[in-house]
Amino acid sequence: MPAGLVALALGGFGIGLTEFLIAGLLPQVASSFAVSEAAAGRLISGYALSVAVGAMVLTAATARLPRKEVLAGLMALFVVGNLLSALAPNYEVMLLGRIVAALCHGSFFGIGSLVARALVAPERKSRAVAVMFAGLTVANVLGVPFGALVGERWGWRAAFWAVTAIGVLALAGILALVPPDTQETRSAATATRGVRAQLRAFRSWQVWLTLTATALGYGGMFGAFTYIAYTFTEVGGFSSADIAWLLMVYGAGLVVGNVVGGRAADRDRDPALVLALLGLAVTLAVFGLLAHSAAASVVLVFLMGVFGFAAVPGMITRVTDHAHGAALAASANVSASNLGNALGAWLGGLAITAGLGYTAPLHVGAGITLIAVAVMVVAARQARTPVRQPEHHVPGA
Repeated sequence: MPAGLVALALGGFGIGLTEFLIAGLLPQVASSFAVSEAAAGRLISGYALSVAVGAMVLTAATARLPRKEVLAGLMALFVVGNLLSALAPNYEVMLLGRIVAALCHGSFFGIGSLVARALVAPERKSRAVAVMFAGLTVANVLGVPFGALVGERWGWRAAFWAVTAIGVLALAGILALVPPDTQETRSAATATRGVRAQLRAFRSWQVWLTLTATALGYGGMFGAFTYIAYTFTEVGGFSSADIAWLLMVYGAGLVVGNVVGGRAADRDRDPALVLALLGLAVTLAVFGLLAHSAAASVVLVFLMGVFGFAAVPGMITRVTDHAHGAALAASANVSASNLGNALGAWLGGLAITAGLGYTAPLHVGAGITLIAVAVMVVAARQARTPVRQPEHHVPGA
């Protein structure tokens, strides 16, 4: 494994921790700044919105710069944001720190995925992206319990000091281990230099179909996941104390799905993506039927994580392939996933509000994911269809 991939994975781990650990610290933060639960919750929603915006804006703004330097700058921004949070004298500065840290999220994974795939042979590019995203999936498993544990023992600020230190290590690793350039990154940079060249990538229907499938796939998973705690306690009969380890089971599924999905995408990408999305749709539908069974719930939430993340490495390499290496398209894939999260959570909430019960988000998620399957099937078929060349009339023929 190239050492540069380790540095990228460490950066992904730090970013993932920042995203997830706040959930276990909200009561402490709200008490510390004397704000309401709703205001504290904006530390999560504000982060998510900043990810969607920052992914596009920063990637476009840095399109002409060398990718290694951009990654180092993004990680430095991450360090500054978490340092602001650790030192925040009031709620406003804390929110500012969250926003600053979030700005680097989408661009780091978008640009980092291009760097990761350039570090390995072409037939291993999806696995290289999966290695980088391994940090994020592990952070998903450890984020909430890490934040809760550190916050309980040393206070919530200690958790942000720890993440800041991880960011410093990742920054040092990127500077020391990621090569300054490769033949592939030089070629891609030349072909996609400038905002206009980046935007030309979006003329491809394959790019839009992939982004749509990404948004719908994430929307299906998070439409269910957002309300999974209610499904566990109100339908499955679990206690609130069980939620933490059940979420770790889900996180373990993400880790497995990331590894398996990367390998499957390198073998035969489009069929692997269709199967991953179809597996997620079936898992969510069955989960909705068997949520009353505690044993089935444990197995199905694990499979939900496996199929939910199995498509991620392949979707990123697919969108960047059809965008001819444009970093803006890779970052757009991260923005699409965040928009999908918001869409799925909103639709799942509507289903609960309509009185359909706490299994309704699972069925809603299955329906959204089935649409993603259909989009991916269309994309795969169009990609296999050869482009017809215009016929030229030969004089005298």
